[in-house]
Parts: sequence; C-alpha cells; structure tokens
Amino acid sequence: MKKFALLLVATLFATSLFAQEWSVGGRLGSGVQAVAQYNFSQKNYLEGRFGAGWIDGAVTADFTALYNWKICTMNWTDEGIWFFDAGVGVNVGGIPNYAYVGVAGMARLGYTFENIPLSLSVDYTPVIGPGFVYWGGNAVCGFRDRGFANFGITCTYNF
Repeated sequence: MKKFALLLVATLFATSLFAQEWSVGGRLGSGVQAVAQYNFSQKNYLEGRFGAGWIDGAVTADFTALYNWKICTMNWTDEGIWFFDAGVGVNVGGIPNYAYVGVAGMARLGYTFENIPLSLSVDYTPVIGPGFVYWGGNAVCGFRDRGFANFGITCTYNF
C-alpha cells in the first residue's frame, strides 16, 4: 500500500510539473496529420506533424517540424483567448519513386476555450523546395509547386 501511495504522489507531482506544456490533436487540410506541440516557454513552442498528404492523386507520407512564436493574443470575446502564431521549419515526405523536402512557414489564427482545454485554429503552411522523381537508377529533380496550397484546420487538446 505504501508503494502505491508513493507512486500516486509521484505521478501527481510529475503531472503538475508538466502541466500546460504539451498539446496533441489533429490537422485537416491538404492531408490528415497528427499534431504534437511542446510549449517550452510563454513565447514559443515546437510543433511536429505526421500524417498523409495528397499529391497528384497519390497518398504520400508527410512530416513537418516547426519552431513557432506566439506573436500576440487578443481579447475579442469575454470568454476564451484568440491568438496569432507564426513559425518556420522543415517538411519532408514522399511515396515510392517520389520524395520531397522543403522549408515550411506557418501563420495561424486560433481560439483557446476558457472552460475546456481545447484550441481550434486555421493556418497557412506554405512549403518551398524540390521534389525528386527516381526510378531504375535515374533521378529527376523539379520544384514542388503544390506546396503553396497548404491551408488547414487544427484542433488540439492542451495538457
């Protein structure tokens, strides 16, 4: 019983140390992605997205890592907080015989609810970079022009 009580106290202590640092959720836009955010200060956070995207009718694996800044918060309503964030990072992905890599930017307008730990936001994440087609030992490189059409809606649960 003592071990159980000690484990319970240690779990509650560890949970309180990490409160409000992590957010997890999903993003729906030019694909479907799982989202994880780590708030390491009041001004900035890291965001990772992994999921599936669509390019020329094919489903691709897609990963994005972003460093985001919390630009401002607005008190437009009596309940909840509106926010604007911006960031920069990298995006990689591909399918058999095609891969892409690029620099990603991000601008997000969102709302954090007051009574429940949820945030809902819309964002624009353009990606600039090359795409590589390869087969039979040959490779062709070109500019990935579909990376500019990357709007999305994100919903996260804030721990």
